[in-house]
Amino acid sequence: MRYTGLALFLSTVPLNAQLLQDTSALNLVKKDIDCIYNLQFNIAHEVYTEISRSFPGHPITFLLRGIMTYWENYPMLHTNPSHVSFEEDMRQCIRLSETNDNPDHEAEYLLADLCARGMLLTFYDDNDLIMEVIPLTTSTYKHLRHAFDLVSAYADLNYFTGIYNYYREAYPKIYPVYKSLALLFPHGNIENGLKELQAAAVNSVVLRAESCYLLSWLYLNYENKLPESIFYCKTLHEMYPENVLYLSTYIKTLLLMKRYNEAEQLMPASRESEGNIFFQAQFIILKGILQEKGYHDNKLAQQYYNTGLSDISLFGKYGNEYAAYAYFGLSRISEDDGEKHTRKIYRKEALKLADFKKINFDK
Repeated sequence: MRYTGLALFLSTVPLNAQLLQDTSALNLVKKDIDCIYNLQFNIAHEVYTEISRSFPGHPITFLLRGIMTYWENYPMLHTNPSHVSFEEDMRQCIRLSETNDNPDHEAEYLLADLCARGMLLTFYDDNDLIMEVIPLTTSTYKHLRHAFDLVSAYADLNYFTGIYNYYREAYPKIYPVYKSLALLFPHGNIENGLKELQAAAVNSVVLRAESCYLLSWLYLNYENKLPESIFYCKTLHEMYPENVLYLSTYIKTLLLMKRYNEAEQLMPASRESEGNIFFQAQFIILKGILQEKGYHDNKLAQQYYNTGLSDISLFGKYGNEYAAYAYFGLSRISEDDGEKHTRKIYRKEALKLADFKKINFDK
């Protein structure tokens, strides 16, 4: 086991040390996070080694290593052997965070705890591991509520209070089946939730990118506010130009806004996805949308859609969003060709895969 020797040095390591209150350590954490999210893993590993040597046994070191593993293997399927070390690091981060008994360090350890839980929940949900999601969600609630008491200590905690405030009110409206369940929890506030996420997007150390990404997603899918969504998409791309997930999200939103020239100018950067079939498939489908909607070349668009569907089918739920875009496109092309039956088949498949049915490029 990776952590066999951990107990040997815990007695000599200041486990309750405040890493994020040490200016030099904080700067290293910021650098490490920036390198991870910009997919500069060689540098990220070097910086991480320096952090872990100075603060061995601190929960944030396990969190950082787990985040690196996650992004190095994105999209992390449950069939990927790397998920084992990722889960071990996140679980160890949680365990160590909950050993803290010093009130002065409470906020830092709560932040590490919630970050690890959030990463695990994302992984479990993306892989449809419902039996893992339910107990972890249940045990996380009390920690999430505690973030409201400590949010003044770290801007990152605004991310979690923002999530609660926003989703507590917005989710039951979009999915009415959960209204009765929502009544079991204290009310939130959508406006406050967005403000807290915005604060996290500006001031966070660990969760700046996650806050921007969530805001871009909420403004697109929940709020139907494309200008606000594109602002955070652009911000992410400018902060982390090597991150192809953020690039594909930016291009997608430009296409939704019919800003075809800008989207096409970014397309050549898709070469950065070479070696990653998942991102290659995303960009192929985006090129299909550009050809169909921007150039009205249905034949070439159809080729792109079919190729993208074939490639992205390997990635299960991770690929559903872009597969839906491709099926919506094939449905429109079939309608243009007078193939009504085929149009219905493609449309039905698209609707089955799409979480947000109105984000379909029909208009």
